[in-house]
Parts: sequence; structure tokens; C-alpha cells
Amino acid sequence: MGWIGILDQTGGRFEPSGLGAHGQTGTQQAGQAGFALMPRGTLMLETRLSPEERPQTLLSFSQSLPWIEEVSLHALPGGAIVLILRQADDISSVTLPYQPDDRTDVIRLSYGWDAPAGWSRLVLERPDSDKVHWLALPRPRPLSLLMLQAMLNNPHCRQMDREVIFVALSSKVEPVGPLPGFCQQVPVLTPRGEVPIGQLRRGDLVETDGVTQVPVLQAIARRVPGYGSFRPVRLRAPYFGLRHDIIVSPQQRLVIRGSEVEYLFGSEAVLVPARHLVNGFSALLADAPPVITYHQLLLPGHEEIIAAGTRTESLYVGRLRRNHDLLAASALAGFDRARLPEHARPVWPVLRAFEAITLAMNRAA
Repeated sequence: MGWIGILDQTGGRFEPSGLGAHGQTGTQQAGQAGFALMPRGTLMLETRLSPEERPQTLLSFSQSLPWIEEVSLHALPGGAIVLILRQADDISSVTLPYQPDDRTDVIRLSYGWDAPAGWSRLVLERPDSDKVHWLALPRPRPLSLLMLQAMLNNPHCRQMDREVIFVALSSKVEPVGPLPGFCQQVPVLTPRGEVPIGQLRRGDLVETDGVTQVPVLQAIARRVPGYGSFRPVRLRAPYFGLRHDIIVSPQQRLVIRGSEVEYLFGSEAVLVPARHLVNGFSALLADAPPVITYHQLLLPGHEEIIAAGTRTESLYVGRLRRNHDLLAASALAGFDRARLPEHARPVWPVLRAFEAITLAMNRAA
């Protein structure tokens, strides 16, 4: 089923039939929750870290009926995330240490559990980095669907830090790691013309520079909440060489060339994340449904993709296939490890926000 709940600073929604399905009324949803348990799932939270370097109770919820239950996530100054779970007299507490990064203040936390399989994990990701910190946990217990529903819908029993961007709940163990970057209708140049990326499959050919053709090794898709660092960006034509508007994820990187690039950065080209291009006219945040699906193509040598006339990055996986645990947790988990490529680090530098602003100002001058 996937994503069934969402919470932000304005309030929460719980839809056990799936966010956006609109298949049940609130009364029916509450009745379905009852005393049911979720044997597996994912609780995801995205937040800004405190600028005052204070301890943060990111999310805390407790209730005493029908039995005592508690779930809480805390961020400690210096680099540690603490997860506490309580069910009656069973209390577990784990600490995930990580190296703070002065370049970013936004982190994404995911607690995924699979009680029948006997494992769970606490994962920390940074939206602007491919680094993943995680901690494997044994013997998780199923979580109460009634508790999770109340956590999203009942503000009186919930504490949430003001820096939290969103909390989301899925009935599946959601993947982590490399994230697709295109909405399904974005046209990609192939030998047979432009084809929506959502229609491309393994073995199809794409053109990387208008001449060279390479095969698609894998076509992947991932459904994510349309909030925070997942909220889509609309890139508008005729900017960036686009023939018409396209919608991409904030992390999708464009390949930008030109004399200003060579002058400012000493490189033939640069990679610019779409979120750094948002300025209100050439790129802007798009309206998003509660859940959005992104698509991406895995190519042999991390070649460029030509999307609606602009050059963009294909899926970058680095040496993911050498990391068995992370590969198994990623959206590529079901694919043959022996057939996955290894990508060298991108040749072009990746611009930070202030560098992208500098480039835009020089292009406008």
C-alpha cells in the first residue's frame, strides 16, 4: 500500500487506504485502525537542526490506553539521534551517532521495521548528500496502528519541534539511498524521438549527446511524500534550454555549460541541483499531491540525459553494489548486483546554493 499518513506544522492526515486514495471516510478509517498492528512499516521525519545547537525533541507521542505506548525521536548537539520505543513494560532506546555537517542543516530520519523478519533500522540521510548513516536493530515489535493514527491526528498527546518539516508513515519498509528525479511525463531523447521517462524500460536506448546511444540498465521509480526536500520543482521554458516546462525533484541535477561557467568555476560544465535554481520565474516550487512518484534511468557510465532539450544527470550510484547492506535497502534491491555498474565521481563540480546564485546573476547581467 505505501504511504498512509502525513503530518506537518499545520496538522496531520491518516488514510489507511493510502494517501490520496479517498476511499474511506474518517469514521471508517478510525474503525479500521482498531487494535490492529503494523508488522512492518516506515516512520519518516525530516527536520532542520537547531541553529542554537540545542537538544531537540523532534517528535514525542505517548498514550496509556489500551496500554502504555510511546515513540520519540531526539536530536542531540554534537551529532546523535536517539529513538525511544515503549510498549507496556518493554522499552528500547537506541542512539545513532553521525558526523555533523556545517554545510547543511536539514536531515531525514527513517525508522523502518519488519517484525516478522526480525529486524529494523534507523537511518539518517541528508537531502543534499549521498551519505547514509544507519543502525541495524534486532527483534522489533509491531507498532499499534491506533497509536500511529493518534500520533498524526491528536496534537494534545504529541510534542513536535518547531523545526520539523514533516512526518510521514508508510505501511511498507521504504527504500533509502539514491533517489529518482523526474516526474513520469518528462520527455527523454531516444533514437525514436522523445519518450516519457515513465515509459522507458531496461534495454531501451537513450541519446546522451544527440548522437551517442547507450542502453538503459535499469529504470526505477519511487513514491515519496510531496513535502520538504521531496517537494517538486517546476523548471520553466525557455530557460535552461528547455522547450517546455518539466517537473523534477529538488535533488535532480542539471548539467550547465557556457562561458560564464568556465570563467567562474574553471570547468567546462557544472552540476546544479534544481532546488538551487528556484527563483520565482525560471524555476519555482510546484504544487504537489500528498504522494509523488519520481523516475530515473541507470546508465552504464553515468551519462547525461537530454530531457525536453536540457541536459540532466542520470542516476548516480557510485560503488553502491559493493555495499551489500545499503544496496539491499535501496530502490535497486531487486536487481542483479553483478549487472549494476560502478560510477566514478562526477567529472563536473556540484554547485552549492550561493554558487548557483552567483552563476544566475552573471547570466542575467
